Amino acid sequence: MEFRIASVVLLGLSLSACNPAPQQNVKSEHQAGDSAAVASATTEMLAGKDYHSFANPEQLKVKHLDLDLDVNFATQVISGDASIQFERVEPKASTLVLDTRDLTIERVTAMGKDIPFSLAAADPHLGAALKIEVPADIDVVTVTYHTSPDASGVQWLTPEQTAGKQHPFLFTQAQAIHARSFIPLQDSPQVRMTYQATIRTPADLLAVMSASNDPDTERDGEYHFSMPQPIPSYLIALAVGDLAFKPMGKRTGVYAEPAMLDAAAKEFEDTEAMLEVTEKKFGQYRWDRYDLLILPPSFPFGGMENPRLSFITPTVIAGDKSLVSLIAHELAHSWSGNTVTNATWRDLWLNEGFTTYLTYRIMEMIYGPEREQMEFVLGQQSLEADLASSPAQDQLLAIDLRGRDPDAVFSDIPYEKGALFARELEQKVGRDAFDQFLMGYFEHFAFESITTDQFVAYLNDTLLKTHGDKLDAKRIQQWIFEPGVPQGAPMAHSDAFTKVDAARDNWLSGELPADKIDTQDWNTHQWLHFLNNMPESLSAQQMAELDKAFNLTQAGNNEIAHSWLLMAVNNWYEPAFGRLHDYLLHIGRNKLVKPLYQALSKTEQGKAFGKQAFEQAKSGYHPLTVKANEGYFE
Repeated sequence: MEFRIASVVLLGLSLSACNPAPQQNVKSEHQAGDSAAVASATTEMLAGKDYHSFANPEQLKVKHLDLDLDVNFATQVISGDASIQFERVEPKASTLVLDTRDLTIERVTAMGKDIPFSLAAADPHLGAALKIEVPADIDVVTVTYHTSPDASGVQWLTPEQTAGKQHPFLFTQAQAIHARSFIPLQDSPQVRMTYQATIRTPADLLAVMSASNDPDTERDGEYHFSMPQPIPSYLIALAVGDLAFKPMGKRTGVYAEPAMLDAAAKEFEDTEAMLEVTEKKFGQYRWDRYDLLILPPSFPFGGMENPRLSFITPTVIAGDKSLVSLIAHELAHSWSGNTVTNATWRDLWLNEGFTTYLTYRIMEMIYGPEREQMEFVLGQQSLEADLASSPAQDQLLAIDLRGRDPDAVFSDIPYEKGALFARELEQKVGRDAFDQFLMGYFEHFAFESITTDQFVAYLNDTLLKTHGDKLDAKRIQQWIFEPGVPQGAPMAHSDAFTKVDAARDNWLSGELPADKIDTQDWNTHQWLHFLNNMPESLSAQQMAELDKAFNLTQAGNNEIAHSWLLMAVNNWYEPAFGRLHDYLLHIGRNKLVKPLYQALSKTEQGKAFGKQAFEQAKSGYHPLTVKANEGYFE
């Protein structure tokens, strides 16, 4: 999922201060007599067991999915058939267990005949288990069903909520466990399947999926898709709307509403170059095409790495390519995440940590080391803030999520701490050796879903054997299974930020008026560094001086606007509140709105303002954004 540029106000934190706290929830021990091997965590928690799925792949495992679905905008319902082919891992197993959430199951058939099924009582986090009794000679069942208008993984937009204002729009978001809200399946990342789909829509709209998309397909209301590579359920995705296509290279292109198409294609024109350099460094791109779909502003994330077709927020179309690290991140998932996948949500860091590391490498190869270092500094600052606000048990890479909504895992810790761990490995063994390790890793586990323990075993058998003199097994253990960041971890530094720090310090001390700060050559990253590292409290006069000098309240870059509006809330700078209200109403990306609602909720007057904006905005928000923010105003 999305790569996050830091947008929080920091309070003088440093990674060196983030000493590992006593370990909680996870016990670990080193393998006796082998100082050159990293030990896996040993706990009552079973490695590889998906605690967020009712499915039984250890008995009957889904291998292929065939969808035949109708999209009804009038009722906001998806309905039809899901034909599920499975293999018998246990020959005598007779019950296929699928995950569902708020689905109405109309019938289940095999070979054209009804077969028994039952739907269990719903769990608030996990939905309801669908149990199907399958005859011994059957390996395909067909579930006829329809979704709820309130499906957690589906958003229906009215024409007014789109860029073109003429046609409705639909998109799905399956990660982490929301695929079960629009398809009955084994909704676990350890279950990989191929799929085919027929999607029927209004004739004037185009459907696209995380599968083979033909840019020249006739718009006729019936669309056919095939995904020949096995993928986990969270990567199944569908969107329907008034979409046009524009190529950006021989393997890359962009889908968007016509009004946004040219701007998106221009902003992301380096995608083909990103694909080529990543393939050269880390091995074959295995997914045929890599296209982008630009979604309406209500999309709750920056991006989603759906294979062959990444879903992208329009908030990163800044006009200067300053936010395209998000594209690099979603592309990098084609290796780390989509080809080699976390087996459970405890193992998310395997997806996001290595993908974030690859993102930095791609940005360096395309835009140079200075840009990469600026983004590294911002990422490290964001990590520091998350570590400071997270309990020790949530600072582990291999986090214990039992009994919790798996969406809780998506902080900067699996992203940035995971990337920092990878960066340290690179620095210790050398870039060439680490690149060879990663290429071998992606090849060895291609199209598999693996656990942290499997990764540790692979690390023991590769880098720990070839570079045992440079790597410390206990330190690697600490990185993965203990809170915080080890002392002596790589530190980010950017010379481009040095003058920004000096300007900020001189302004705060009164030595330099805001309108005398030379910002002519500042890029987005320097602006974010300037704003994000301001003191928590500024005077009304100081806020007004900054706003007058730089017109920050009307900043067109959504990341810069976010940082400024957060400062405005924390300092109750009312001249910015008109823009704040408009921002909250028109942007649904949770990373950008949640910190604002959180800050507003800390005071009575802020809570009143935030509640009014939230009530006006929530009909246009994705269900995940609503869920993430409604608690602030209950």
